[in-house]
Amino acid sequence: MLAALVEGRAMWASVRQALAILVGGNLGEIAFTLLGAAATGTSPLTARQLLLVNLFTDLAPAMAVALRPPHPEAAERMLHEGPEVSLGTALTQEMVCRAVATTVGATLGWLAARFTGRAARARTVALVALVGAQLGQTLVAGGRSRSIAISSLGSMAALAAVVQTPVVSQFFGCTLLGPIAWGIAPSAAAAATVSSLFLPPLIARVHAAVPERRPAASPS
Repeated sequence: MLAALVEGRAMWASVRQALAILVGGNLGEIAFTLLGAAATGTSPLTARQLLLVNLFTDLAPAMAVALRPPHPEAAERMLHEGPEVSLGTALTQEMVCRAVATTVGATLGWLAARFTGRAARARTVALVALVGAQLGQTLVAGGRSRSIAISSLGSMAALAAVVQTPVVSQFFGCTLLGPIAWGIAPSAAAAATVSSLFLPPLIARVHAAVPERRPAASPS
């Protein structure tokens, strides 16, 4: 009975994390695109590159998170999960955390590449940093899950193959990256992933400091 209850409650934790990957990651992509457009007048990523981002971050990794089985040692924590707990404030905070970290990673990679090379190179570095930031956070959320690790690392390897294959790279508006660019992109993604570990308490404090709005009472 307890095992069945834990497995059912674990579903809500997995749903929350999968939604945070999908919604929070997309919010981070939108924020980065708006920042880049405001700074340069054009989007830092092309439409095809944005499709690549969604392909490599929203498909296999999100499905692996949503379908992963619960860890036996997390039984006590899972008993506190449920629709009211998992899909309320906790979901909002995870989405905000992922959006902020993703925006930071993509922006750092793009700015560093803009200052050290051409605009096309900066777009490609930003693409790799953006995907890497999201997959890094997915790996952290997945813990020791083998399926999440395989799907995340496999998606990153597939992106690297796309970027470094001449004809395919050109089709997606990318350019071949050299050692310096490949140093910039993973470093930005790693910085974003590390920052995601420290953002939740900060976001929780900000949320607690903001007064909750209550609906106005209707006139009698």
